[in-house]
Amino acid sequence: MFTDPKVVSDIVPDRSPTDLVALWKQEKDKPGFNLKDFVTEHFTIPALRSAAYTRKPDESVRDYISGMWDVLTRDPDVAMPWSTLLPLPYKYIVPGGRFAEIYYWDSYFTMIGLYEDDHVDLMRDMVRDIASLIDTYGHMPNGNRTYYLSRSGLPFFSLMLDLLASHDGQIAYTSFLPELQKEYDYWTLGAANLPPGMARHHVVRLQDGTLMFRHWDTRSAPRDESWPQDMATAQETSRPSGEVWRDLRAGAESGWDFSSRWLADGKTLTTIQTTSLLTIELNCLMVHLDQTLSHAYALNGQEDKASYYAQQAEILRSGINRFLWNEKQGAYFDYNWRTGRQTNILSIATSMPLFLHQASVNQADAVAETLKTRLLHAGGLTATEHPTGQQWDAPNGWAPLEWMAVKGLEQYGHHEFAADIARRWMARVIGTFERSGVLLEKYDVSATEISPTGGKGGGEYPMQIGFGWTNGTLVGFMNRYPQNTRQVLDNNPLADQPSQEPLPPIDAWDAKGPEIPVEERSPLRGVPLSSLNMEQFNKDDDGDDDDDAPAQDAPHSAPSSDKPIQHSDQPTKPKDQ
Repeated sequence: MFTDPKVVSDIVPDRSPTDLVALWKQEKDKPGFNLKDFVTEHFTIPALRSAAYTRKPDESVRDYISGMWDVLTRDPDVAMPWSTLLPLPYKYIVPGGRFAEIYYWDSYFTMIGLYEDDHVDLMRDMVRDIASLIDTYGHMPNGNRTYYLSRSGLPFFSLMLDLLASHDGQIAYTSFLPELQKEYDYWTLGAANLPPGMARHHVVRLQDGTLMFRHWDTRSAPRDESWPQDMATAQETSRPSGEVWRDLRAGAESGWDFSSRWLADGKTLTTIQTTSLLTIELNCLMVHLDQTLSHAYALNGQEDKASYYAQQAEILRSGINRFLWNEKQGAYFDYNWRTGRQTNILSIATSMPLFLHQASVNQADAVAETLKTRLLHAGGLTATEHPTGQQWDAPNGWAPLEWMAVKGLEQYGHHEFAADIARRWMARVIGTFERSGVLLEKYDVSATEISPTGGKGGGEYPMQIGFGWTNGTLVGFMNRYPQNTRQVLDNNPLADQPSQEPLPPIDAWDAKGPEIPVEERSPLRGVPLSSLNMEQFNKDDDGDDDDDAPAQDAPHSAPSSDKPIQHSDQPTKPKDQ
């Protein structure tokens, strides 16, 4: 009945599941029974609002983005019985297409566009919504659906506060300090008394005692929103199904669902090993969370806590340099904590330490050269070097990845290279808009010719339009690089019809991290929601306590060689007790 299994997870029954199953059993054997009619009668099927959007005559790309804010905005939710939607108290933006709820890291890049387009009130509402989820469940789920509660997403909440503080001032950090602390407590759950060489939930303590982070999901079942795909993947391998499903879920938490980064053989989804990997972005974001907590506690006059989290940030940053940095390849790599070796998959994630200003100047220079020689293509930077059919691999480029790479390079003085990437990306995105009239979730940036459909896409679902993070970062790039924007628009005249509104004077590019003082401006309107004191959602569905098997002896510094590091044999299976 439905080509997308996510629709099945999102439809809303008109009565309790128990009563509905009982009714189905009564009706299913009657003459003339039709399942489609039964579903239509007893379920509300959500409409894809963004899919119905059509470009207006003489609409510029800026006007399209302005119009899409309204299309993608959702009013505060009214709780519906039996719905999987977790109701939010304030307005929010959804990405678009099949993604009809708020998502964690998507929201940050959408907020960039809201800031740039002077929709600060809506941006602030989204921060409050995410804070309300942290208060209620102890963490920000992958999205506001019940089936996302068993995992989170890349922890961008602290960066959202940087963005908010650039407008509202330092009060943004102190107002949301309780939620920052809960975020930290969620990601570090299980760290206390964790022996070296062991893992619990998201934390891994390496053999030398260093505490680092991996992706995790408390459930080991097929994802509700991708049930058929996960069942099929598990059936194609002799690995324990629960192990495969948990690694798939952890891959979904990473935001890169899916990529050769997570695959033991670099190409086959059945070899997914996400829970065995210490990933670049997650560990860098945890450094930023530590830094933000330190800054917030200092503002609050709690110097002991400020000092503690500053120290934790430096310890973790040192671990990133020892285990994820590869000097000879001039890049950061994910690290398999079981085998004690880096993976051999180069990805654009190597720019994350630059984006968060955690790399040295020499490291940043090396990363810039690596990006230029191995990942740069006609339309921007590819996610990885090689195509695998997974959507977070070549030939695809993604708006958040381009944004972080460009801003990271700018912060280390690589201005010309950063501007060149931005120009290539804008040309690809605006050129596609010229041909199709829409902005998309992702783009083939390797092809020399621009496709009106964005390329083949890859992954588990068709290309999606909207699209929150593409819209947000494109506005940011257009404001940051006006000369390059003019050049791109001159080459795509249909995308440059007269804009209804002038470019706003504000610039989200300059949102600073907590270690850089931000001038006090207007106070926050409203206060963060108080905690509802609900039990943290961290119970494993199979009753495990989530301790993993010991890691292999890990070197104190990551292995380096002139050749790419080879994958090890299939890693030791988790021994989640």
